[in-house]
Amino acid sequence: MSLIVQKFGGSSVADAESIKRVAKRVVASHKAGNEVVVVVSAMGDTTDELLDLAAAVSPLPPEPREMDLLLSSGERISMSLLAMAIKNLGVDSRSYTGLQAGMRTDKHYGAARIVDVNPVRVRKALDTGAIVIVAGFQGFNDETEDITTLGRGGSDTTAVALAAALNADVCEIYTDVDGIYTSDPRVVPRAQKIETITSEEMLELAANGAKVLYIRAVEYARRHGVTLHVRSSFNNNEGTLVINPKEGEEMEHPIVTGVATDLSEAKITVVGVPDVPGKAAQIFKIIASTDANVDIIVQNVSAAATGLTDISFTLPQDEAHKVLTALLEQREDVGFESLQHDDQIGKLVLVGAGMKANTGVSARLFEALHQAGINIEMISTSEIRISVITRADSIKEAARVVHAAFGLDSDEEAIVHGGTGR
Repeated sequence: MSLIVQKFGGSSVADAESIKRVAKRVVASHKAGNEVVVVVSAMGDTTDELLDLAAAVSPLPPEPREMDLLLSSGERISMSLLAMAIKNLGVDSRSYTGLQAGMRTDKHYGAARIVDVNPVRVRKALDTGAIVIVAGFQGFNDETEDITTLGRGGSDTTAVALAAALNADVCEIYTDVDGIYTSDPRVVPRAQKIETITSEEMLELAANGAKVLYIRAVEYARRHGVTLHVRSSFNNNEGTLVINPKEGEEMEHPIVTGVATDLSEAKITVVGVPDVPGKAAQIFKIIASTDANVDIIVQNVSAAATGLTDISFTLPQDEAHKVLTALLEQREDVGFESLQHDDQIGKLVLVGAGMKANTGVSARLFEALHQAGINIEMISTSEIRISVITRADSIKEAARVVHAAFGLDSDEEAIVHGGTGR
């Protein structure tokens, strides 16, 4: 008997018919001799609708505690309806909130992190032969005694955390595509489904725009040795396994596993920075005080005549304003001349563990972009990743030509069943 944790996103439980379809799938897994725990997101656009309701009743910024209570209700609706649908098929099912399932978090409303998982009630229910349904995206903080939500990707993270705590054989993440692809099929129609990918490679793709898995869930799975199986909720096809190779285990890696794109970042350039020791530290200490998440950093060679240099960096678009404000407030202390803000950039990322042992990858990437007439503004690399910044309006074309240049194109177009790829 295997223990399987299955996670279904909002598009998979969007309406009554979808919930009944998921119920049949879950029951089939159970009747195949498996213990099954299911984690669900809120139905369809429920979370957005709840946010709209909160804005409609009060123009003031919502109180974080009440907002978490409100938003956590979406998953509770999904879990109860799915439990009812499963019972209608003649199988015992019990639904639990994050609190009831033993999900303990810190006290950061809206973006809480899991600090402990003690699924005692889940284990007891499984021992009786029941299918267990758990509300994703939520937990409980013992200090405040309040419900908290986990932020973006919270249901994925809930599923992985339960899989780790229950020592599950696999954690299945169901989406509206057939697995993880070499690129987003909506951007690169001839993207290929990847059969197996390492958690290290998946972390890079998730961190750089790939939407099928959230980085927190992948990192949790990597740290706790959880195997992920990403597959479609619309068919029974095998999906993509995200594995954690043991240290020293030899694997044959493709040179390039995938191409990711991201249009959510902005670029800030600090112009005319005195090129003396400590200035970069001063600038990034100011940025750090805003809790902004900096991605790529480039410093130009200083001009001999002036002794000044420029420092550019990228960060999420929604964090740019607070960083600009903080830097301007300390402009005189730092001594820079001006700031430039550009939110019309796109990031293209090439990922592959095989890069460690193969040369010429950068040359092939740059040549493909050159042939397409696409200019590179910034470059960043790691052992298994190359990131470039270009114009936002050229990012789709960049992804297609690079994907083709590395022989990743399939003979036929990928099938996307609907939704967002989650």
